Amino acid sequence: MSAVLEAKGLTKRYGRRTALADCTLDVPPGRVVGLVGPNGAGKTTLLQLAVGMLTPTRGTITILGDRPGPAQLAKVGFVAQDAPTYANLTVDDHLRFGRHTNPGWDQALADERIAELGLDPRQKAGRLSGGQRAQLALTLAIAKRPELLILDEPVASLDPIARREFLRGLMAHTAEHRTGVILSSHLVSDLERVCDHLIVLTASRVRVAGDVDELMGTHYRLTGARRDAADLPAGAEVIEHSATGRQSTFVVRSLVPIDDPSLTVEQLTLEDLVLAYLSRSSAAHRPELETAR
Repeated sequence: MSAVLEAKGLTKRYGRRTALADCTLDVPPGRVVGLVGPNGAGKTTLLQLAVGMLTPTRGTITILGDRPGPAQLAKVGFVAQDAPTYANLTVDDHLRFGRHTNPGWDQALADERIAELGLDPRQKAGRLSGGQRAQLALTLAIAKRPELLILDEPVASLDPIARREFLRGLMAHTAEHRTGVILSSHLVSDLERVCDHLIVLTASRVRVAGDVDELMGTHYRLTGARRDAADLPAGAEVIEHSATGRQSTFVVRSLVPIDDPSLTVEQLTLEDLVLAYLSRSSAAHRPELETAR
């Protein structure tokens, strides 16, 4: 199977403002992808381009091997920010709407999820809690029987318990039905539990992308006596650097193991890795640090 999402030079501008710049990605199938970055990084723009809600200013994007369009969207389940539902419609009204608008609709799956969640089919969506509305939106997305789920910060406004339950339901579905997922979030702790592929997006650009195992196996924290980045072992790309009077600390990416007895070498957590790239991007956009990038 071809990439579930492939972008080449993808750019989206609104007048003089660039929402996404020169984005090139190749997301392999069978992954649960975490799309992470701060608010305003371009995550929503990328996902809206993927589902055809926006058109590129430049570059191309394909989903499941073709350009976004009606035929492709029948294969994609999409939950936008704030898990939108219709306040005056009941749970059952939402399922009826889904059944009439999606040719691959699985009513038995929808009914089973609603029962498991303990939702009253007669209850209006406007009277549901935030977590219940998110679960209803997820039910509508997965009952389409999609090949790919695209979720744009679906748990950002939920409390920790509701977030956990939402992610638990998502992972149970993907494990059973082997559905690909692209999950946008700025909450790294949520992604760390569920994702096996990572995309870090900051300031409208992709900073790093790859399978989590590969990224975790090639990034290190190095600590030792104060030194310049140029004195590090060959092949070590510096992602982040800090120093005190006598000590330097580097976060680096290296395709070969670091073998230097003068350095303490530590593995990173996923949060460490993401924060290093966010810090690098932030430093690059401060004029006084531009030459030190």
